[in-house]
Amino acid sequence: MASNLTNQHMPWLAHYDAGVPEKIAYEKIGLPEYLSRSVQKFPDRMALAYEGFKITYSQLDEMVQRFAASMRAFGIQKGDRVAILLPNVIACVVSYYACLKIGAIAVMNNPVSSDPELEYQLNDSGAKLLVTLDLLVDRAIRLRMKTAIEQIIYTSFKDHLPFGKGIYFSLFAARGLTAKVKYSEDVYAWKDLINDPAPEPLQADLDFEDTAMLQYTGGTTGVSKGVMLSHGNLSCQIQQINAWFPQFAGKKEIILGALPFFHSFGLTCAMNNAIFAGWGNVLVAKASPENLLSAVRKYRPTFLPLVPTMYIGMLSHPDIHKSDLTCIKGCFSGSAPLPVEVIKKFERLTGAAISEGFGLTESSPITHANPFQGKRKVGSVGLPFPDTQCRIVDLNDGETAVAIGETGELVVKGPQVMKGYWNRPKETAEALKAGWLYTGDIAKMDEEGYFYVVDRKKDMIISGGLNVYPREIDEVFYSHPKVLEACSIGIPHPTRGEQVKVFVVLNEDKAATSEELLEYCKSRLAKYKLPTQIEFRKELPKSNVGKVLRKTLKEEEMKKHKK
Repeated sequence: MASNLTNQHMPWLAHYDAGVPEKIAYEKIGLPEYLSRSVQKFPDRMALAYEGFKITYSQLDEMVQRFAASMRAFGIQKGDRVAILLPNVIACVVSYYACLKIGAIAVMNNPVSSDPELEYQLNDSGAKLLVTLDLLVDRAIRLRMKTAIEQIIYTSFKDHLPFGKGIYFSLFAARGLTAKVKYSEDVYAWKDLINDPAPEPLQADLDFEDTAMLQYTGGTTGVSKGVMLSHGNLSCQIQQINAWFPQFAGKKEIILGALPFFHSFGLTCAMNNAIFAGWGNVLVAKASPENLLSAVRKYRPTFLPLVPTMYIGMLSHPDIHKSDLTCIKGCFSGSAPLPVEVIKKFERLTGAAISEGFGLTESSPITHANPFQGKRKVGSVGLPFPDTQCRIVDLNDGETAVAIGETGELVVKGPQVMKGYWNRPKETAEALKAGWLYTGDIAKMDEEGYFYVVDRKKDMIISGGLNVYPREIDEVFYSHPKVLEACSIGIPHPTRGEQVKVFVVLNEDKAATSEELLEYCKSRLAKYKLPTQIEFRKELPKSNVGKVLRKTLKEEEMKKHKK
């Protein structure tokens, strides 16, 4: 496969917003240096806000230095793995940057993962230290006996609350939002460690190619794998994001930190992006519609990176009618397609554009985004980021480029593409070929260079020898005024191989029948794509960033067919 593309083969460049470069002269510095730069420029600017408690950039830096010194005292060296099992609280940001500062490898874990999932990730990564919540300490102690974890450091939701709220929080601990940690060897309170005397500044000798973190894939399409992202991957990705939004460069903005930082989308677009730009970051530990709207009313954020379920949840919540959203200047959406009607309604309320993008954990994560001010195409994930090469190749040979408008596998190449999978050379070789990342996504490109992700390669349904893409069917259901959510899968059929089943969640106070929805589809889908079964549900299973878990629905259905 050719390693470089000419401008003739990159029609997307003609549709970049004014000021967005084709190539970036990257600064060869890592995220800790960007934090130091923001501290120097904006020492007294609000860096983080959580439940009314605010810290400045200078205070954030001091916490990072102290926690880094504590980890060094525990024997953590460059290359050691440190597991962070936290929601979006101040300790999460501090712990992550402290790890990177001393050259440790941060391992981001989902707090709602099951014990087997956590045990697998802790053992796979070989993490030596775990930072978590007081609520999870008992679980952590049990897991420590089965892993290489030596020290456990715990924080609480109440560690950083204003004085009055801290008392209130303690009085209502029975609500289950805090826990009293019983004494155990090598278990330490995070707030004690960051109150130690300020140490001499620490900064490991880091190389751009050094691994900065392990981000485990969601496991939605197979075994969870530890994606190795280098300091260079993370630094270049942040520089790409800021180049994509030149109208925000040098501005004093406030970002809504509601996307979970233990996921690559939230970590990059909300946490790292804010620190790079010196923006304020409003942390939302639980991104419920009422919490999101409350944060908007209280802090007046100007930039919102969210996932579709968050936009949908806010628009359908009664508090939307008492929430002024005109403070918002720009929005970013990813993880799943955003229904057109949702885009229109949210943009009417805010006056701000939503730029939809695309990416995956293996690419830090963003590879594509729609122009913020230019042409945005319905259903498109947009244009490749600067310095990001993209091709659509034949699904069978993985090499031959398909014609414009035809579908194939999306392969990408750029400075944000991972080093590989942790301790998985076989899987790495399958995903990375000559620097090209094989995404596993079926996509197409139009004549202007806009890309459309049709579906996951593993999700494709083959009915009667014909390819059926679930995402296309989902979009038809989403366009129905009574449908809130929909997800289609392939299930066994005695003669056609597979048939289409759709799981549907209706809008509140709406009623519909399978016959009604099927009739709606008949004028919008080819006959061979029509679903044969429709199941109504109150909710659909979702990942930690709100992506509907098609794999879970498929597994549930397969169990039924095995009985």
